[in-house]
Formats: sequence, C-alpha cells, structure tokens
Amino acid sequence: MIAWTCYILLLAILIAGWLLNLLGLPGLWVMVLGHVAFAFVTGWGVYVGPPSVTILLALAIAAELAEFFAGAAGSKKAGGTRRGMMGAVVGGLIGGIVGSVVIPIIILGTIVGAVGGSFIGAAVVEWLIHPDEMRAARVGFGAAKGRLMGIILKGTIGLIMGIVSLVSALPVGRAALPKPAPAIPPAILPTTGPAPATHPSTLAGDR
Repeated sequence: MIAWTCYILLLAILIAGWLLNLLGLPGLWVMVLGHVAFAFVTGWGVYVGPPSVTILLALAIAAELAEFFAGAAGSKKAGGTRRGMMGAVVGGLIGGIVGSVVIPIIILGTIVGAVGGSFIGAAVVEWLIHPDEMRAARVGFGAAKGRLMGIILKGTIGLIMGIVSLVSALPVGRAALPKPAPAIPPAILPTTGPAPATHPSTLAGDR
C-alpha cells in the first residue's frame, strides 16, 4: 500500500511538472526530482534505479536544448535582438499564466497565452529599441513561432518522460527487499557431567 500511495503521488507530481513546463517553468526537472524521490522512498533499486533516472535526465537536457535552439532560431531569423528575446521569454511566462486563467481549458489557454505573450513581449521590446512597427511585428511573429515550436518539443519530450517514469516505477510484479531472518534462540543443551551428590540428611529422611 505504501508503494501504491507513493506511485499516486508520483503521478500527481508528473502531471504538475508537465503543466509547469507549458508555462515556461522548469517543470521537467520537477518530474525528474519526483522520480528520484520515489526511488528513495520506496527503496533505491526496488522499483526505480539508475537506468530510468539516467534516461529522464538525458531527456530533460535534450528538451531544454531543443527549446533554447527553437526559440533562438525563431527570434534570430526574424532579426531580433537579445533584449527582444528576453522580452519574449518574460512575455511568454506572463501570457501563459494569464491564458490559463482566462481560457477554461488549461492546456489550450496556457499555450495560447504563452505564444501570444511571447509575441507581445518581443514586439514591444523591439519597438522600444527601434520604433519600427513592421520590424517589431516581424520579430514578434518570429518569437511566437519559436515559442510554439519549443512548447511542442518540450511537451512531447515531457510526455515521454512521464511514460518512462510511470512504467519503470509501477509497483507490480516486483520483489520487495528481503526481510532479515528472525533471530533463533539458542538451543537448551542437556547438562553433561556427574550427577549432583545427594545430601546425607535427605537420605536419612527417606528412611
């Protein structure tokens, strides 16, 4: 029962981490930490061990690199500056939070808000640097496109991480850690040696 309770908590952590990932927060690392915590609580190597932890770490790093290069490529291709990229990041984070509140469907609202926020953040910052509406809009569209690609890539990798974690941690058909054998009390050995001598007074009473 303890293993299944921890498994349900792990499922909740994985879902929360995946949703945080859509907001632009380090949700994939929350998933990795939840997986490692499950390993220590249930016994390292009983359900979760080095192989699945290594796979999750590799996937999380790959997702971060994919998001970075996708966003950077979209902004750079549109001619954006580094400050414009920062505006896209901040705008995407704020837009994701606002979109989650405004649009009832949390995943759709988060994605729409994050992409729209990236467009607004990048476009506003670029317009403040270079007051050119057409250029600002072009950079904004590039940042939004990059943000969308990053969300798709990280979201897909996050789903794969969740599946790997849940399959490897499933507490079914696994042998628990061996319990120590109960202590065996020492056997009572028969007394060896000469029999005790009978006291003379006892012999006299028997007569």
